[in-house]
Amino acid sequence: MPELNNETIQLVFIAVTALAVLLQAIILLAIFLTIRKAASSFKEEVEDLRSAVLPLIYNTRELYTRLAPKFESAVGDLAEMTSGLRAQAERAESTATEIFERLRIQTSRIDGMLSGVLDAIDRAGGFVAEAVSRPVRQLAGLMASIKAILESLRNPAQEPHPTHAPGEKDMFV
Repeated sequence: MPELNNETIQLVFIAVTALAVLLQAIILLAIFLTIRKAASSFKEEVEDLRSAVLPLIYNTRELYTRLAPKFESAVGDLAEMTSGLRAQAERAESTATEIFERLRIQTSRIDGMLSGVLDAIDRAGGFVAEAVSRPVRQLAGLMASIKAILESLRNPAQEPHPTHAPGEKDMFV
């Protein structure tokens, strides 16, 4: 084998290094071209998205500008209506409470009046019953006595009926 000298070895190393640098340059160029193509594609996508979103943003801003005062007015009106309704509800509640209290008082009065009327009717009924039944009893007693007198006059004296049997005189129960 021929002897390799230093210059040849250096030349081989320089050639290998030059090839490595050239290969790196080609790879970097390919990466650059790929990134540039991707950036261009990304830029187009961003432009498409921007052209679609910007009108929406402008329309939304314009809509907000037009509707914001109306919403504020509506919220104010709603708050005003709520406070008015609350005041009316409080008045209705106090009125209902007052009506129910008056109704309770009147019901109590009517109950007292009806109780008094019913008690008076009961007393009047008792008085009428007593006033009618006393003469009727007296008349019934008078009729019974007249009947007894007439029967005693119609039938001669009868023997008294014994109250117990003849053999039971000495028995005591």
